[in-house]
Amino acid sequence: MNRPFKESLSLYWTLQKAALRAETGYRFNFVLLVVMGIVYQGSGIAFVWVILSQFDSIGSWTFSDVAFLYSLRLLAHAVWIVPFNQVYALDELVREGRFDVYLLRPLNPLLQVITGRVRMNILGDVITAVTMFGFAVTAADVDWTPAKALYLVLAVLGGAAAEGAVVLLVSALSFRFLHTWSAHFLVDNVFLLFGSYPLHIFGTATTWILTWTVPVAFVAYVPASVLLGRTGDLSVSPVLAWAAPAIGFLWMYAAYRIWVRQMRHYQSTGT
Repeated sequence: MNRPFKESLSLYWTLQKAALRAETGYRFNFVLLVVMGIVYQGSGIAFVWVILSQFDSIGSWTFSDVAFLYSLRLLAHAVWIVPFNQVYALDELVREGRFDVYLLRPLNPLLQVITGRVRMNILGDVITAVTMFGFAVTAADVDWTPAKALYLVLAVLGGAAAEGAVVLLVSALSFRFLHTWSAHFLVDNVFLLFGSYPLHIFGTATTWILTWTVPVAFVAYVPASVLLGRTGDLSVSPVLAWAAPAIGFLWMYAAYRIWVRQMRHYQSTGT
């Protein structure tokens, strides 16, 4: 199970390609799901545009600022959901006893779960994220420097790790409670509804919860505030704001360790 990282990465890529080939064999379904992903994610920024067409700003954030924040969150979401989209299906694997097979193979069970198949609508997420971010970067007032460019890359990866960590934690509940769809639905909507706007507009208590209890703030709000020069809006210090990517990675490390521990509670259908 403890294979070298390079070998595990090679296996992951091989399994993902096989899963993608299997899904693209159904061309009509493939195209339809991609379009659905684009429409679903694009409708969010359309809603923001409608709101800000009636008001000059939200919490002193203009449309270009919010568009930058929204697209940064969507880009981080796309980065994590491409490799980890199948953790949503873990409860089904557990209920049906198919997780037994993953325990018998000499390969990390989580790696096997995430390479089981590819959800085609995630490609719509990726296309929308890249397109929207390209627009937002040109529209937003960001004073780019080499340090900020590097921070942007790390922020996307750290934001992906932070959101993915929470989803991984929810999936770990499958080993105990079998059904986790409602919890996944709640988490997805929290990140979508709160993570797409400057959090300070929701009040101190909500901001604190979505910073220190669920790391919604560290996915896009904190990094966007750093890049836009709006750290004065944050409830955390500028130093911690610049460390936002590291916090996302720490969440993912902790989530993975908890996932492994919860796996011990799995009960095979044959026991």
